[in-house]
Amino acid sequence: MILTNYISSILLMTLGLYVLCFQRNLVKMVVGLGILDYGVNLLIVSIGYRAGGTAPLFVEGEIQPGMHFVDPVPQALTLTSIVIGACVTAMALAIVVQLHRKYHTLDTGEIRRLRG
Repeated sequence: MILTNYISSILLMTLGLYVLCFQRNLVKMVVGLGILDYGVNLLIVSIGYRAGGTAPLFVEGEIQPGMHFVDPVPQALTLTSIVIGACVTAMALAIVVQLHRKYHTLDTGEIRRLRG
């Protein structure tokens, strides 16, 4: 199962990078940035996974020898990354809307040509 997560995260990151590098439409580029972000988040959560692990919430005396705990740091980083990714996507889409209002196109090549 964990291998599937690693492969899926690499595929998502590759797809996101492909869209960012080879698409000229600004909306598609923003979607590619989101896909790349989702791939990184999946990779971070997969790295923090531990088979048979439990949540690191316990009271004194509950800890048994041989207990495994899941590392909470990757989960906290992923939660922070999700919030930051949502803000970046909102800001990028706001910029795309303003560029469309000014240049009446979403093609990056056309916008560069119109810049003067």
